[in-house]
Amino acid sequence: MPETVYLARAARKVDWKRILLLLLGAALFAAVYFSPPWPAATDSHGNLLALTHEGKASLGLVLLALTWWSFEVVPVGITAVAIGVVQTLFGIRSPKAAFEDFLHPSVWFIFGSLVFGLVFTKTGLTKRAAYRMLALAGERTSVIFLGCMLLTAGLAHFMPHTAAAASIFPLLRAVYVLYEDENRPTRFGKGLFIGMAFTCGAGSLVTLLGSARGPMGVGFFEEITGREVLFPVFSRYLLPLGWTLSLALWAYLLVLFPPEKKTIPGLRQRAQGLHARLGPMSAAERVAVVVILATVAVLAAIPFMAAPRGLNKTGILLVSTILFFVFRILTVKDLQDLPWNLVLFFGGAVSAGFCLVRTGAADWLALSYIQVLPHLSAPALLAVTVFLVFLTINWMMNVAVVAIAVPVGLAMAHHAGICPEVMLFALLATAGTPFLLLYGSAPNVIAYGSGQFSQAEFFRVGIGATVLLFLIVFLFVLVVWPSLGLPLLNGP
Repeated sequence: MPETVYLARAARKVDWKRILLLLLGAALFAAVYFSPPWPAATDSHGNLLALTHEGKASLGLVLLALTWWSFEVVPVGITAVAIGVVQTLFGIRSPKAAFEDFLHPSVWFIFGSLVFGLVFTKTGLTKRAAYRMLALAGERTSVIFLGCMLLTAGLAHFMPHTAAAASIFPLLRAVYVLYEDENRPTRFGKGLFIGMAFTCGAGSLVTLLGSARGPMGVGFFEEITGREVLFPVFSRYLLPLGWTLSLALWAYLLVLFPPEKKTIPGLRQRAQGLHARLGPMSAAERVAVVVILATVAVLAAIPFMAAPRGLNKTGILLVSTILFFVFRILTVKDLQDLPWNLVLFFGGAVSAGFCLVRTGAADWLALSYIQVLPHLSAPALLAVTVFLVFLTINWMMNVAVVAIAVPVGLAMAHHAGICPEVMLFALLATAGTPFLLLYGSAPNVIAYGSGQFSQAEFFRVGIGATVLLFLIVFLFVLVVWPSLGLPLLNGP
């Protein structure tokens, strides 16, 4: 036997699928970029709108980004960086224009909302709220089911919906163990965890803190229309929609999955015991509550304040971020642990959206879309648009969809005479509710980890939930929002 034995290196397997998808994205961009000029679009007055070379290139860039984002051939943050790089290298926009969007106020607002979610989790406020809710809900399974869904929706008002799902999931598992010792699938379990996934989306519609899609959509709206959407104005129109949808989903799931047991004996006492075990609120919890409540109060009061020039929702939210570090509720380790890959992703999505707007591609797409459906009324045009967005968000990250759908949708609203706020709110409501496929949102995947339902079951349940969603959205578009002063059509 030789004195020295040399082991061959393990052969590195080539990921051909990844390489092909990388090349596919690049090929789509190249095909569009080097293609001959595309036909001009025509508005309702017969005026022609030509698609510039930069506008055509921005459409190719969007195809590249969507391909890489959909299949995650590289980290989503790196695809975002590529969006800025391609704009610069191919002369679509200047380096300053392409990269300054990565630090747009809407991206900073999203950053602040991520910090909010981190504070809730780190201080234990989420657990304290959950135990209190369970103690109040009692032992009737239908009421416990309602309480869990409303708590999930409530948490998604103040933290990103993914963080809300991750926080509430272990607590729901603890509740389920009291219902079924063997953790086997039951009707109650299916309703409980599918309900968690659905209400994370419904609850996140209500405020600008609940998701990245809200601040991003509002950022596009403010830049494109020149009108500001204040924090309380956003909630004025979407809070009733979010809560109506949450309650409708509870009733729907309760009918679909009636619990096998009427009560869970001992749940109230256990919840009270767990709450008591937490002890009195710590100093960090008290400071966090004060900062959070003060921040939300100031955001809500902006319309009624003689506010100094320049005071805005992003600045106010970032003050709370600074205070969390000043009072040492968060540390540099927490700052390092923030999902910077996602922050880059949000910045890249904003840059791609504004690229469509600034190059005129959004207007050209909107007019081309209207030309394809020339005889549709405004409500029907809005319905088709909302439906297309809903189909897309079930297989693609909703932030990426919003980055494209909102600029194009607002351009379409301008040409079709639809109130831009109605277009914005309808698109955001739909983009936050991927009820059909598991991979439409992180809460869906987290809920699937319970083992209570299959992907096919989720899809079947999602069909009915989707019907509810569309009925409620268009009830608000046609009846509720006009009664609140937001008509579907622009005035003459």
